[in-house]
Amino acid sequence: MPQLPATPYPAEVRARLDADAKEVLARYPGSRSALLPLLHLVQSEEGFVSRTGIAFCAETLDLTTAEVTAVSTFYSMYRRRPSGDYQVGVCTNTLCAVMGGDAIFDTLKEHLGVGNNETTEDGKVTLEHIECNAACDFAPVVMVNWEFFDNQTPESATQLVDDLIAGRTVEPTRGAPLCSYKDTARILAGFPDERPGAVEATGGAGPASLIGLKLAKGEALPKARVVSPRAGQPQDGPPHDAQVHDPSPTERLSSHDAPQQTSASDPEHPAGPAAEEGE
Repeated sequence: MPQLPATPYPAEVRARLDADAKEVLARYPGSRSALLPLLHLVQSEEGFVSRTGIAFCAETLDLTTAEVTAVSTFYSMYRRRPSGDYQVGVCTNTLCAVMGGDAIFDTLKEHLGVGNNETTEDGKVTLEHIECNAACDFAPVVMVNWEFFDNQTPESATQLVDDLIAGRTVEPTRGAPLCSYKDTARILAGFPDERPGAVEATGGAGPASLIGLKLAKGEALPKARVVSPRAGQPQDGPPHDAQVHDPSPTERLSSHDAPQQTSASDPEHPAGPAAEEGE
């Protein structure tokens, strides 16, 4: 059925968005290139890309609403209906699924009483499955407003959403401190994160990523063992306990990291070299 024209933004909102849009447009030699950040901008206003937001982008960039709609429906980071303050995305792609992502997603659906891309009644949390968070070395991964919560379990993820709903402070494993989805959208539109210390807290790649990069480059890891037979300590190098060190900012655990049954937490099964098949 035909729809009525989108309701325009109130005058004060339109004036603010016009000023922000002018700043965004100044970054690009061709105005059409500004469409993606403008969609993030209108999303930061309402928490999703509404018909009003689409009309604003079309008018600002001299595009049709059909052209803007085509882009906004292509990229999954743009929401097309009202959503929660916190977008909780559970990776259910291959590695995360094998490591427990499917179990996490099923547990959160039951715990929150919502399905995929649905929002809790209080408007706090929108749950969705994500195909890949590009963090396979920390699987299974949950993201909240695009900040990483690594090495999750159904129990730790449940505690995470409970804390979000209760308004308690949670800390991502890596990256900047958590903020609301609207604030995240404004940052993605290209505006600075003005929270004290937020930029400095972004850090870099985690230790698992850096080790993999060194191995890919063929760089030697001194005294390093990647995988070990389950019997006994490695024969060379110091005991595993001697390699324990305080985590750097890029290695810090989040307030919702699950206990990890790995060589770092299981002295009886230390890391060591992988044996060739058949040995």
